[in-house]
This record gives sequence, C-alpha cells and structure tokens, in this order.
Amino acid sequence: MSQDGRGGTRTTGSGAGTAARFLARIAVLAAVGSLVVLVLTIGDGGLVVVLAGLLGLVVCAAGVWWFLAHRGAVRLLGALVAVAAPAGVVVLYAHDGLWRTALVLVLCWAVSLACARTALHRARPRRKTPSFPARRPQRAFLIMNPKSGDGKVGRFGLVDRAEALGARVTVLDPDAPADVAALAREAVAEGADLLGVAGGDGTQALVAAVAAEHDLPFLVISAGTRNHLAMDLGLDRSDPARCLDALTDGEELRIDLGDVGGRPFVNTVSFGVYADVVQRPEYRDDKAGTALTLMPDLLVGEGVRRLDARIDGTTLTSQQALLVSNNAYASPDVLSGGGRRPSLDDGELGVLGIRVEGAAEAADLAVRGAQSTGLTVTTARRVEVTSTVTGEADASGSDTDGAGTDGSGDGSDADGADTDGSGADGPDAGAARNGSPGAGEIPVAVDGEALRMTTPVVCTLRPGALRVLVPRDRPGVVVPAPRVDWRRLFDLAFGRPVPSSPGRDG
Repeated sequence: MSQDGRGGTRTTGSGAGTAARFLARIAVLAAVGSLVVLVLTIGDGGLVVVLAGLLGLVVCAAGVWWFLAHRGAVRLLGALVAVAAPAGVVVLYAHDGLWRTALVLVLCWAVSLACARTALHRARPRRKTPSFPARRPQRAFLIMNPKSGDGKVGRFGLVDRAEALGARVTVLDPDAPADVAALAREAVAEGADLLGVAGGDGTQALVAAVAAEHDLPFLVISAGTRNHLAMDLGLDRSDPARCLDALTDGEELRIDLGDVGGRPFVNTVSFGVYADVVQRPEYRDDKAGTALTLMPDLLVGEGVRRLDARIDGTTLTSQQALLVSNNAYASPDVLSGGGRRPSLDDGELGVLGIRVEGAAEAADLAVRGAQSTGLTVTTARRVEVTSTVTGEADASGSDTDGAGTDGSGDGSDADGADTDGSGADGPDAGAARNGSPGAGEIPVAVDGEALRMTTPVVCTLRPGALRVLVPRDRPGVVVPAPRVDWRRLFDLAFGRPVPSSPGRDG
C-alpha cells in the first residue's frame, strides 16, 4: 500500500508483501550477524564492547538524573558524569583496539532495526480513515491569530486568500484577549455553516467544541507553531494556505474530541512536572532555565506532588507526570513514531505515565525504554486524575511549586507561542480556573494552555463528535513504523501468517 494524492491509501499489489518479506529476512540476517560477530570476538574483547556500552548508558542516565534532580555540586557532578560516561566508552574502545568490533556490531544492529521497522510497516494492513463528500460552505467563519507561528497569518496572506474564497475572517487583537468560543457562537447565530481557526491548538480546541456542538464542519489551518492536530490530519504544515483549498475542494473526516473537566481538547492534557513548569510566567521566555530551576523541587523536594489516576477499571499511583491524549500516540519511542497519532477516530484516550524516583530507575528507563517499570503506556475511555502531596505539605493537592496564582486562564501557550489570549475564556472556563489556587486544585496543561483544575479531573472522549473539513488534495498522514516485534518479524521472514492490528492512514 502507498499513499495517494488525496491523503488516503491504495493497494500496490503483491510487491509490498514481497519487499516486506525481503526486508524482514535482511533484518534477521543482520541480527544473526551481530550475534556471530559477538561470539567470534569474545576472546578479543567482544563481550567487553557490549558490557562497556551498557555500563556507559547506565552511568550516563544516572548522571542525567543527578543533573535534573539536584542543585549545586551534585548537579555539576551529574553533568560531568553524563558527558564523561559515553566519552569514556569511546576512549576504551579506541585504546584497547575494540573500535572495529564496536563499529561492526553497531552497524549490524542498526541495519537490523531499520530493516525490521520498515518490513513491519510495509506488512501492516491499513484501514483508511473514512472520508465523506463535502458541500462547499457558503458562509464560512474563520478566526485568525496574527501572532501564531511567528506571524504565519500575515506571511502567507491568509486573510486575503480566505476572503477571496468567500469566508468571513475575524483577526484577533494580540493586546485584547478574546473569548473565541463566544465569537464562534455569535457567528453560528448569524448563520455560519463552517467554523475554522488559524492559530494554536488550544484555540483550535475551543472553536472545534462549538462546531461539534452545532454539528458544523471545522477547518484546521496550520498557522500555529507545532500544528500537532494538522500533522495528524495529514495537512500541509509548511504552507497553511493550502488548508484553505478545502473551502472549494474538500472532503469531511469524523474525528474524536477530548474533554477534560468540561474543557475540550484536540491533542493532549498534561499533569505533573510539565504542567507545574509551564505555569510559571518566565517559562515562555526561558524554557530550559525555568525547567532546570524547578526540577529539583518537583522531582525530589519536600511536598512534591504525585498523581494517581483511575484508568477505566485500573489504578495508576504516585506518577510524576501523566499525559492523556485524544487517541493514542504511536509510541513513546521517538524512533517508533513517538509524537504522532496514527488515528484520530479510534474512540480511546492514550495514557502515558512516568515515575522515576532515583538514578537506578532512570538507568532502567534508559536501557529498557518502553518496557521500563517507570513508564506506563495504555489506552482508556475514561481517566480520573487526583493528586497527593508528600512530606509536610498539605495533601489536598494544592500548589507546591510556587507558581503564581494568575497562571490559570491567561491564554499562555505552554510552548511560549500562539498566545492569542483566548486561553480559558470559553464557556467552560469556570471549570478550568478559580481566582486563586485552593484545596484540590492542580496545574494542568491543555493543548499547551496553562490552567488549574479542581480534582478529581476527569478526561473523557466524544467519539466522532467533530466534523473536519480537509482539502481533497493533501500530503496525508505519515504512518509511523511499529515497534520491533521479533516474533512477528520471524513469522514475516519465513512465511507464516502475520497476525496484526490494522495501521491507519488519514
């Protein structure tokens, strides 16, 4: 199968299956080659190469933990260890003449992993996200944020292009915070038959909720900084003007819409360390510095906040960070497509929890990755989040990071961009903010917006709630390669049937 110009998939015949089987065999041969090289060089330091590499990874991970979780001399020591560990491994390989063995092992293993991922990706059956014919909107209403994406609205002439296509455009004033949900509702009352946004994902979510409420199509214009929703819809992120093509030649998709404490979200809701950090006003201008300053208090300090989550029928306890997403991400592993959602209409929340409380657990996470005990990856239909505080602090879940009480509802984007002032000024903003943090409130980052919510915070999903109008001719969704499953790989390489869940294309 391959992607067609309409963002879907088409079958390419048996060639894809033949290529997948060939790549699977190459992957197996390369893996066997790694083992052969290791066995043949045991007497000449082959085992030392592997053990030194693992030890270097473990020590480096411990150094990173000390650097993040401590201050002063311990932080300095951690930085030195994190740098010295891999450097020491390289010096050992060079000094003892082991670099050739190490190079061959690394190359064989890299070839094996690359071929394995590609083979499993090619062999995975795809289920195209259903699309439906769309009527051309007659009274489209678009909201545009001129500051989004460092001024993409102006750079790409989006206002003029949209108006030339018959749309009515409201340009937000960066100096005057606007209630974008109210603007959208007013437009609907005046007869708008489509709502759209050129701005950050937080603003997209607020207006999308109004569109879903009135069963109107919603247009995503990729004029933000990161454009996560646009990416997972298969839209052109390099030229947001192409998104406007949907007004004249579009088709509709039905996707899910998330809800957290009465507020809609299209991408993710973050709790814990990340949400605590982004509450700080200074984070916008100095992300790394603010994070490093707060990390020791958030990870190991007195009165640190820990999260408990009830995920459908199971319980996750004492998490330092929790991420709930509108449909699951492909994998927490970047090489396996982390940061992308293969589907937006599976009807389930993605859940990722992290708990790392010491150097040993950091090392376990570095070595075992997604299999680490410190990382939980699952899906759910309902997630209920509560908070406990360790040490001497009030266990009610009140703020312990010293973040200002005005951190909620200010429209600040967690990534420091697309701050259009829409923030939590939508109709459900009252559930997302109270004037000052009180008992049971925790920081939450919703699609990049820094908010506070009263516990328990409940995340749910509205399957198929949102009609999205997309251009018929669009780049399409990049389907991430699956993680390496060696049993499936052997089945594929040597001719047995390959059980597989369908992949998704947009």
